[in-house]
Amino acid sequence: MFKEKLNTIPHLPGSYQMRNVNNTIIYVGKAKDLKKRVNSYFKGNVTGKTAKMVSEVHDFTYITTNTEQEAFILELNLIKQYNPKYNILLKDDKSYPYIEYIGKPEPKLKVSRYLSIKKKDNKVLFGPYPNAYAARKIVNLINRLYPLKKCDGNPKKVCLYYHIGECLGYCEKKIDNTKLVQMENEILEFLKSNDKILINKIIDKINNFSETLNFEAAIELKKELQYIEVILDKQKVELHDYINRDAIGFYCDENLVSVQILFIRNGKIVGGNNDKFYLISDLYDEVNTYILNFYSKHEVPKEILVENGLNTDIIANILKTKVDIPKKGNRKNLVNMANVNAKISLEQEINIIKKDEKRTIGANEDLMKLLNLKVLNRIDAFDNSNLFGSYSVSGMVVFKNGKPSKKDYRKYKISLDKNDDYNTMKEVIYRRYYKALVEKLEMPDLIIVDGGENQIRACKEVLDSLRIDIKVCGLKKNNNHRTNELIDGDTLDVVDIPRDSDIFHYLTRIQDEVHRFTIFYHKTIRDKGSIASILDNIDGIGAVRKKELIKKFGSVKKMQEASIEELREIVPEQTAKNIKKFLEERDKAKNEGN
Repeated sequence: MFKEKLNTIPHLPGSYQMRNVNNTIIYVGKAKDLKKRVNSYFKGNVTGKTAKMVSEVHDFTYITTNTEQEAFILELNLIKQYNPKYNILLKDDKSYPYIEYIGKPEPKLKVSRYLSIKKKDNKVLFGPYPNAYAARKIVNLINRLYPLKKCDGNPKKVCLYYHIGECLGYCEKKIDNTKLVQMENEILEFLKSNDKILINKIIDKINNFSETLNFEAAIELKKELQYIEVILDKQKVELHDYINRDAIGFYCDENLVSVQILFIRNGKIVGGNNDKFYLISDLYDEVNTYILNFYSKHEVPKEILVENGLNTDIIANILKTKVDIPKKGNRKNLVNMANVNAKISLEQEINIIKKDEKRTIGANEDLMKLLNLKVLNRIDAFDNSNLFGSYSVSGMVVFKNGKPSKKDYRKYKISLDKNDDYNTMKEVIYRRYYKALVEKLEMPDLIIVDGGENQIRACKEVLDSLRIDIKVCGLKKNNNHRTNELIDGDTLDVVDIPRDSDIFHYLTRIQDEVHRFTIFYHKTIRDKGSIASILDNIDGIGAVRKKELIKKFGSVKKMQEASIEELREIVPEQTAKNIKKFLEERDKAKNEGN
């Protein structure tokens, strides 16, 4: 059946999706000729990460397109939608800071991060700045030297910044437009690379402070001048057109690809970005896709310089910018520099990457074999923590392919009014997976609960009631609160794992992470000490009632001193009793702690 399906693939451009035994998409690719590309995986001599991916393929699907460019766009959209296992970069995508100048309604300068850059009215972006500290330092210095708007919102009266001469009082003063234009021109000229404007401005300020005997402020600005001269002393590039451009180089070795992007802004290299990923398909196709994916999250420069072999027409059409393959001169030297940096970076880190893969992905695969699972892409791990002896919280952390996926972590306030691990586990498992069923969220391949037979039974009871078939295991700790045993949820037997193995270290890391995450949440609630955070932990109080209680009592002390009758003016009698009980137990816990 599989071979017959391979034979029916058309000779057309499009995107293909490799699926595992659970019908989960594990890789998305694109091809100018779908039949040739997909068949090459199963009829050719594949090695490395490609062979590993092929070994997990149970089925494949494909979508044809009219052109290769449409195939690229479709591939990118599918990768964003499904986040396939074998399309994931070794490093998380970075969000670089930009310096953002806002011209109207009032001039303002700030550091901004954009995951998807969009041109906006009255806003001009400068960057990216790989050094976020340097970007903030520049913005703070310009804000000190020029009377830009500093505050947020629309206040009715001038604030302290106006009185110390660092704001023109935009909220109530009439501003001379000529002065605004001059200030804007100077700031934009500096950000476009005219360093002398800012340096001269600082020197003038230093002289003014010295003449008025304000030596402390003069010394402070002198330190700022020394710093600004250091961060502005970037590597000069002999390109006098001052076009914002990026130079891209890449290098491949041992099925790993390193891509280096150099950011050239106004004749200076201001930094760069390096990422590494496993090679699954054609090298040039993979780099083409990487470039398009990178600029879907970052500002697209006016020109991109690349190496020969990449599809410059498609990149240029999709990104709507100039893409060139320089043959000689300084622009060619920039691409060569990017290639060298890509190679050096990969050679320096290749052993680290291999060790990390063994510790994470390798340990995850070993655990999958140990538990006789067909697939182990996602693990959900749970832990409970009791608050003040009566109120509990739970935490869930997620590991995908051996690594924590922090965007999937979840926190839960438990409604139980007593310390009951069994029913706490039942509540959090029900809430998590009932919601997953209703909203069709991603399900794990393994659930790990912090504890032994009791917690496992609670978890499996809920899963059975929801008719969900997911493997469950428990992690028990010893008297020193360290990972001790893995309990198989099906047999309740202890799984034998050597203490020095990668699997044991992997499980310890998962248990430590979920415990850390849950305890931190526990402490955050406990230590806030505000009436709002306390009310969040009391059953029967939502946003409206919380607002009314805060408005009437204003403090925990006054609320604690109030009678049930006074509380009943805002909340039902049972909720009033919950409030009194919670506050009494809170005080008792504090006294015991002292």
